[in-house]
Amino acid sequence: MTELALRTADAFWSRLRGLDRVWLLIAAVALATALLAPADAPEVFEVAVSSFLSTLPFIAVAVALVAWLKATGAEAIVARAFQGREIRMIVLAAAVGGLAPFCSCQVIPFIAGLLALGAPISAVMAFWLSSPLMDPASFMITAGALGWTFAIGKAVAAVGVGLGGGLLTAGAMRAGLFANPLKATAPSGGCGCGSPFKGKPVWRFWQVEKRRETFRTEALSNALFLVKWLALAYLLEGLMIRFVPAETVGALAGGDGPLSVVVGALVGMPAYLNGYAAPPLVAALIAQGMSAGAAMAFLTAGAVSCIPAMAAVWSLVRLPVFAAYVALGLGGAIVSGLLFSLVV
Repeated sequence: MTELALRTADAFWSRLRGLDRVWLLIAAVALATALLAPADAPEVFEVAVSSFLSTLPFIAVAVALVAWLKATGAEAIVARAFQGREIRMIVLAAAVGGLAPFCSCQVIPFIAGLLALGAPISAVMAFWLSSPLMDPASFMITAGALGWTFAIGKAVAAVGVGLGGGLLTAGAMRAGLFANPLKATAPSGGCGCGSPFKGKPVWRFWQVEKRRETFRTEALSNALFLVKWLALAYLLEGLMIRFVPAETVGALAGGDGPLSVVVGALVGMPAYLNGYAAPPLVAALIAQGMSAGAAMAFLTAGAVSCIPAMAAVWSLVRLPVFAAYVALGLGGAIVSGLLFSLVV
């Protein structure tokens, strides 16, 4: 009897460990809210559900767009940004980095190969800075949560931060810095998802069975990914709106002064979740009094400092280049927030 109970317990915990941790966290937060604040729970859940439902059309467009890009192999166009003169490479790398739907592990083998073959660290820096800031799915989610003005502003900030960082890095290289940027132990392989930077795009992907399957697989995986993270984000948004005092947020990051933007950037670096969960949380902070400039700085600094983005950089380059990446990301976030506060 004891042995049967132990086997049952082991099977239960094995299945529990196999569940997605984000879904478990959503369930835990919802249950804790219902048990610890039963009077406030209906308001929290109402905000979360209504916000999530209003974002569904944007989720659908984002899922279809990313699946289409993956199925056609349009990512192969990225390699062309690293050909030609240095200034041209910087401009194209910043622009393409803000549009490419790559995971950080896919970027590692590509960048490692470029650096090993002598591609300038300035163009790589431009791509690295702009890439985590924006992609098609993030653009649509940002538009759904914060509006088109904010989404377009963040896209412009992504390209601007990449461009500025690339040009400053080029200047530092001419001064003799970053002469040996690549680590001796930098990986030459990826995470097993393959390199998407070879070959030519096939725009009529539906004519190829393998690409149709890629479209279906990517659409399903991205839909599940976005739904779970946005469900968590909107649940946290409901909690923030209900329990975070508006006067506290307004005192720290309210107003149009530069201090609020700096605070937004500094808070965004450790508090950021990912490009899909962050916009709903920022919407809650704005509702509580955060200024538009501080919100933009929060999103921009947080994207650069998120763990996958920094891990990709750290795995390949030496400490001076990594420190420059973080400093340029923080500085670019502050500048972006200041400029955005002047526009809106």
